Amino acid sequence: MKSISISVLIATLLLGSGAFANEESTMSLSNSEKAVALLNAIETGDQQALGYVDAARYTQHNLAVADGLAGFGELLQTLPEGSAKVKVVRAFEDGDFVFTHTDYNFFGPKVGFDLFRFNDGKIVEHWDNLAPKAEQPNPSGRTQLDGSTALTDLTHTEANKALVTAFVQHVLVNAEYDKLGRFIDGEQYLQHNSMIADGLSGLAQAIDAMKAQGISMVYHKNHKVLGQGNFVLSISEGAFAGEPTSFYDLFRVENGKIVEHWDVLETLLPEAEWKNSNGKFGNLSR
Repeated sequence: MKSISISVLIATLLLGSGAFANEESTMSLSNSEKAVALLNAIETGDQQALGYVDAARYTQHNLAVADGLAGFGELLQTLPEGSAKVKVVRAFEDGDFVFTHTDYNFFGPKVGFDLFRFNDGKIVEHWDNLAPKAEQPNPSGRTQLDGSTALTDLTHTEANKALVTAFVQHVLVNAEYDKLGRFIDGEQYLQHNSMIADGLSGLAQAIDAMKAQGISMVYHKNHKVLGQGNFVLSISEGAFAGEPTSFYDLFRVENGKIVEHWDVLETLLPEAEWKNSNGKFGNLSR
């Protein structure tokens, strides 16, 4: 039955018509709920979720996917039948934006961040960052998706965003590692990167190990910082091991310090392989 639903969803996307959500149901949901419903539709085939998208204005920034809802439908057509799995672990709102942290089986097990921009209650733009799911926990036994999910500290959203903005600029972009202690809570720092252990000591060991192997990680520019309460997402571009890379870093902040970190690094497609011209970071800096 589910495969039939997926087939109907694909047909609806490709034809640009179908059983969309009615206006009343669309208005009764939060933007986070709409974004999660759309992601879940990849697995369930729920056509109603398409009603949360402004089909005439939907702009796609995943460079491997053609623009518009039709491009999304074409991508779903290439999935092996019954293979798609979606579990949204975290979802947050910041103004017109919703960002999610998701456990996927999408052409293989993956971890991803998705970012949606809303206008008048409808999704009009989408960015994402995807990476293969690690087979083993990191040296501290943590995975790319486990850890805290509790949303708190809503009155300090702007202060937490300012902290992360300063951390990204000073430490990640400018490589001012002597300032790490201003931003990170020492050995209380919980790390979910699949190759790095907890604490500042784990981070230092990872940096030294990369240097020893001749592997560089450079942040060139931060494009966006979004947050809700104690969770803040940073979107940056740079290079990893010499390859152009998109960095999505999610931080949890507590008492004015960064105490937990998740990330997804994605190698950027060569421009000759782009299926849309919207850019990986297009419109983020506005």
